[in-house]
Amino acid sequence: MPRNPLSLLPRPCRIAACFLAAATVAGLSALGGPRAAGLEDELGRSEVRVKSGAYPLVAGRTVAESALTERLERLGYERVRARPEKPGRYFYGHERFWIYRRAHRLGGKDYAAALIGLALRPPEGTILGALGVNGKHYPLERAGILWLEPETLSESLEGDRAARQEIPMDELPEHVWRAVLAAEDTRFFEHSGLDAVAIARAALANVKQGRVAQGGSTITQQLIKNRDLTPKRSVGRKASEALRALTLEAEYDKREILQAYLNQVYLGHVDGTAIHGIGTASQVFFSKAASRLSLAEAALLAAIIQGPNRLSPTRHPERAVERRNWVLARMAEMEWADAAAVDQASDSAIGLRVSPPVRHGPTHFLAWVAQRTRRETPERIAAGRGVVVETTLDPYLQQLAEKVVGKQLDRLRRNERRLRESSLSAALVTLDASSGEVLAYVGGDPGASGDLFDRARLAERQPGSTVKPMILLEALQSCGDRKPLHVARRVADEPLRIDLESGPWEPRNADDRYRGVVDVRTALAESRNVPMVRIARWCGLEDVAKMFERSGLDLPPDPPPSFVLGSVETTPLRLAGAYTVLAGGGRGVEPQPVRRIEQPGGGLLVRLEPRRRRVVSPAVSYLVRDVMKTAVDHGTARVAHIDGLDVAAKTGSTSELRDAWFAGHAGSLVTVVWVGLDDGSRLGLAGSAAAGPIWQEFMADAVRARPPAKLSVPRNIVERPINPDTGLLVRERNRRSKKELFHRGALPRRDRFWRIDRAVPIVR
Repeated sequence: MPRNPLSLLPRPCRIAACFLAAATVAGLSALGGPRAAGLEDELGRSEVRVKSGAYPLVAGRTVAESALTERLERLGYERVRARPEKPGRYFYGHERFWIYRRAHRLGGKDYAAALIGLALRPPEGTILGALGVNGKHYPLERAGILWLEPETLSESLEGDRAARQEIPMDELPEHVWRAVLAAEDTRFFEHSGLDAVAIARAALANVKQGRVAQGGSTITQQLIKNRDLTPKRSVGRKASEALRALTLEAEYDKREILQAYLNQVYLGHVDGTAIHGIGTASQVFFSKAASRLSLAEAALLAAIIQGPNRLSPTRHPERAVERRNWVLARMAEMEWADAAAVDQASDSAIGLRVSPPVRHGPTHFLAWVAQRTRRETPERIAAGRGVVVETTLDPYLQQLAEKVVGKQLDRLRRNERRLRESSLSAALVTLDASSGEVLAYVGGDPGASGDLFDRARLAERQPGSTVKPMILLEALQSCGDRKPLHVARRVADEPLRIDLESGPWEPRNADDRYRGVVDVRTALAESRNVPMVRIARWCGLEDVAKMFERSGLDLPPDPPPSFVLGSVETTPLRLAGAYTVLAGGGRGVEPQPVRRIEQPGGGLLVRLEPRRRRVVSPAVSYLVRDVMKTAVDHGTARVAHIDGLDVAAKTGSTSELRDAWFAGHAGSLVTVVWVGLDDGSRLGLAGSAAAGPIWQEFMADAVRARPPAKLSVPRNIVERPINPDTGLLVRERNRRSKKELFHRGALPRRDRFWRIDRAVPIVR
């Protein structure tokens, strides 16, 4: 072929090629110099990113409690031995913790890379505050809210892309990226985004063969096409691609462009999962890091780029090897590889060691986020345009939840032989109590690969006694048309029969024992069915049903009276939302998985604010939560006890022990756990035995890994001495009295004679 392939083209083609060359020069002169920001910090128009929530840095927690080093390592930060001087590094000292946070976008704003200093109190490493330039620390509030940037959960709404393993250029051997240039763009470091010589060469080959046999796209154009443009071919799209390539080359350094390409290029599917980036492909096809690729392996990956499915080394190894050897020959021709090394690599076997691709993020949560995104931005998703979705998930809590759920399910299978071959599964939902943001979300057994059914959001199961606190919300708030009850009020605990149109209903206590009379606090703390049914009937079943619905629990029309014992169906997610009423000062909040959805360029598409509702007064929610603390201290929820934490929880077990539940609040978190069998058969374990250990082990670490939250005592809550036998008020100095909490507007009358009086009011 002549040195200048332009001379062999028809005159119109030569003119077009020369125009493109002129456009390159003109584009460069019109555009500014290279930018300081890295190309990989920006997203193309067609790219999708689903991001986690950002972790706020707070004072009062230790480095270990907040899992600060684990969070940084998840983000790919490198620990160094002195104060870091580059983004992506951190230093952990005796009294200092330095983080050089990377540039990122969050909440609609762009944040530059920043050095963050934290002052620590030795030896436990408690975070005292922000560290100033003068070495003194000051409250974090004065520094503004400090945080760790979000983590990428997924690069696809379909969940069909493998987690990318990005690798910097300076960590790649030269023969790895040279192989890619040999295969795709040998003049990459010479052209300015458009290669007129390559275009002319491709056009000549296409004219000779009478079809499109070659392309003239540069690596820069390919990067633009993959990031910014739809796959539809048109003159307008090619023109846009060319102009964008000129712009990109003027704004960024060549090595930045090449690095972005190497980390994003598509390299086929394995096990139905898309592989993007040399780092990911190296791990999937050869089970090694890209920094360890041999010349033959690097050439094979470069060969795949031209036709990732047609040249797949797993499905078409002969084609892949033929193309690999062409790449090797091209490297020898360009003098980028030694001839002897090329010969040896060309004679080598394909040498695949395939590892299953690791998919991004939590499957069930991402499916929910994808559904929500499609609902909020249907036209954009249908058109194949990119989005950036800021979710609420805390990746560390998610990892912790999956670990604990998997571990405890394995324990149950080991200890219960009948469960070993069963359809045993579980679900866990953790919400921020004040905002409703979903922080951890497990929709099934983490060890069950390919399980797409989301039990947290879609599995309708009877929640058992976990709904009983909602009875007290009504009883202490208004109690229908009656005077509100207080927690010391006496309730009959004796057999009960209720005649219904369908026949008599006789609720029974779980232990089949009756104590004659108990107070309201004991009725809930010990989860005594009959007294709780009596309270619900006293206040009016219709009014109690309305309270259930205001709290966030759906009921069928005309529910049976047994709904007060949890005989209706709900999901772990809805139950968690209802429990925010107890933890949030009487306000319920709808569980929220997404904060905002943006265009990749930063334009806002949707902002999703917390949806709160006032359900009961702060005093009533405080009292019910205090009764639930008694359940943890002395009642059925004792398994939830965690040293040093204020815990309020409730266990739930359904009839015939088909489902096991545990729900509660501690710190800033509300967590609900369900355990059961997918086929609906009998689990045979109570909530405290099956779900309780999961709840307790998870919350023991999770609460301390989140910012603290202190529940203040409402002003109209008072503490008064009572006669423990009657629940009536007595004098302060009476030694036999005990203290109880009351709403100031719902105090019992005074017990003047310290005796069990027939006039003591009892709920029957």
